Parts: sequence; C-alpha cells; structure tokens
Amino acid sequence: MSKEAALREGLCRWGRSLFERGLTPGSSGNLSVRLADGYLVTPTNACLGFLEAERLSRLDAQGNHIGGDAPTKEIPLHMSFYEARASARAVVHLHSTYATALSCLSDIDPENAIPPITPYVVMRVGRVPVVPYTHPGDPAVRPLILERAPDHAAILLGNHGPVVAGASLEAAVFAAEELEETARLVLITRGLPVRTLDARQIAELEARFPKR
Repeated sequence: MSKEAALREGLCRWGRSLFERGLTPGSSGNLSVRLADGYLVTPTNACLGFLEAERLSRLDAQGNHIGGDAPTKEIPLHMSFYEARASARAVVHLHSTYATALSCLSDIDPENAIPPITPYVVMRVGRVPVVPYTHPGDPAVRPLILERAPDHAAILLGNHGPVVAGASLEAAVFAAEELEETARLVLITRGLPVRTLDARQIAELEARFPKR
C-alpha cells in the first residue's frame, strides 16, 4: 500500500471514529493531511462517519483542487495552519460540544481558553487562544491563524469550534480529543475553586514530554 493510500484509509478510519463518538455531528467538521506534493482533504458537506477513500479531495501544493470530490469550504483555515506550521502534517477541525461551547463564552481568556488543569492538556495541547469569529470558509480567517498558529497547535475559532494541527493525523486527533475532554472539565468545574498546575509543573511537563 502506498503512503497516500494509507493516509486515505487513515482519514476515513479516524473520521468514522470521531463521528461515532459524537465529536462532530452531521456533516460538520473536516480533516486534512499534508502529502509530499499536496494535500488530502475531506469533501464539502461530507459526514466524517461515511467518508470514502477514493472520493477524498486531492489538492496540489498550492491548495488547488485537482482530484476527488469538491473540498471542504474550510480550505483557507487548513492552508493557513500548514503555512504557519512547517511541522504540521495534519489538521483536525471539529464542532465538538464542549470546546465549541467554550468558543461561544464572552468571558473566557482569549489568550488561553483551556487552563492547565491536567497534565495531559499541557502535554498534548498547550495554550489555546481564541480568534474572533469569521463565517465558515471566510478567507478572513487566514491572517488570524497566521498570527497565532506559529506558537499554538490548537486554536478556538470564536463561536465556531476547535482546530488542531499535529505532526501526524493520529497526533492531531488525539490532541483534539484531549482539548474536548479538558473543555468539558473546565465547564463542569466552572465557578468552583479550581487548582491549576503551576508554572514549575508546566515547565517540567513541557521538558519531559515535548509535543510532537
């Protein structure tokens, strides 16, 4: 099996997993991976639970559609992450319930919507800024992502949901899942006297478990 064929299968497998566990409903959410000469992207209006490998959208290195079904409208979002992060091999954008709920709150910290309440959110996700709302597919998201993504692998899109880049599709999915679970914990403990990890504990985790 070629590397591209394996990545096609991986997009379908992880898309189905995310959908079946309720992490992105209906035809919401989109996934992409970087190839040596372009990108594979989930099609527009496609349910992640029912992707077909041969129908995935194929883009060239400039992001132009060259094969498969028409790509997701969120191409500006995905391409901006790849432009900003040379290490990114995959991008996962979901409409997961708790992370999306956080993206709608007016009083969360726009510099870090996910406080360091567990070691795993530090290890797998890091700080998560919130960028202002843009409508789905709006090219205006590009400068917002280019400003934040060099220093942040995960971002909350205001009133929209999470987007996460990773060194592999698996790493991006795992980080998106960790972000969602931590967002759930944040909302469950909202208004309670929460104990967060301190600067020394965070530094120790970052040194011991560098994100890939």
